[in-house]
Amino acid sequence: MLRLKTGILLITIFSSVSLFAQQKESIKNYIAQYKEIAIEEMKRTGVPAAITLAQGIHESGVGQSKLAMIANNHFGIKCKSSWTGATITHTDDAHNECFRKYTSATESYKDHSDFLKNGQRYASLFSLEPTDYVGWANGLKQAGYATNPKYAPVLIKLIEDYNLQEYTLLVLGNGHLNTTAEIMPISDSNLIDREKIDTDKSTLVQLHSPVYPAGTFKINETKAVMMKKGESYLALAEQYNIDLYKLFEINDMNPAEVSSRDQLLYLQRKRTKGKNKFHTVQVGESMHDIAQAEAIRLNSLMELNWLETGMQPAPGETLSLQEKSISIPKLVLKTNYTLEPHIISKTTH
Repeated sequence: MLRLKTGILLITIFSSVSLFAQQKESIKNYIAQYKEIAIEEMKRTGVPAAITLAQGIHESGVGQSKLAMIANNHFGIKCKSSWTGATITHTDDAHNECFRKYTSATESYKDHSDFLKNGQRYASLFSLEPTDYVGWANGLKQAGYATNPKYAPVLIKLIEDYNLQEYTLLVLGNGHLNTTAEIMPISDSNLIDREKIDTDKSTLVQLHSPVYPAGTFKINETKAVMMKKGESYLALAEQYNIDLYKLFEINDMNPAEVSSRDQLLYLQRKRTKGKNKFHTVQVGESMHDIAQAEAIRLNSLMELNWLETGMQPAPGETLSLQEKSISIPKLVLKTNYTLEPHIISKTTH
């Protein structure tokens, strides 16, 4: 009798392990199938790819629910009064409720993005960082997306167990690369060959140096002065009664004795946001050049556009100067780089 009970227990354990392994494999297959559309929808609307995939996995039963298989509805979205498309009845919180029916899973993914983006009760979510999946998961529950009290923990666990955050980071360009040259983003679609830029220069607006007045003046409410090539930094610091180390610090510069070119220097700390909303990268323009021209701190400019040290936006790309950009700009391709995953700490509130 004891042997029989032991045998039954072992069979139960092995069956559970086998079922778990199958479910895990099904989830991986689902991610592989729908990660690209989740990424594209994040680029289009700002809904984090990690959140989209986690909701898709959970709401569709890994693509195996009745709604997913018959109606291509991967997010359990009900008809609502605004829906004019095809419908299907399904018992969920109540008997025979009306749910949206789609021609494809892609259509379902797009409607899910629009549903969140255009829904007033989800508006607060878009003030969160796209990397804050904990905040998004809790926000969805608080906004009434689902009635399950454990909805947020379920999404968070899926994101962490299956590393779904990497797809959000892929859009933002926050992948870490091991390189002997410069840090580059992990998405090849964000890279532009430097030779191609040299070939296409004639089609881009060329960089023209603006004419500044003599003496001190202000850009973005920050006092500045033009420094001539060959002038002494120490002499300029003494002339305007500013510590030399501070002059270099507020201008995001390494110490030097004399200026190697005509350049704009600030006598006050620059702003964290620009006066203009955007800046279009010009031929020959570096991130430091842009930060100086717009009187914005270099680290703020990089943070607003999801850039890291060594990343150089390609000419013609638009940089955000006031609000966090939804995605990283296309970058100049450097040589001799390899890809490595970038692990960041979980954001919690």
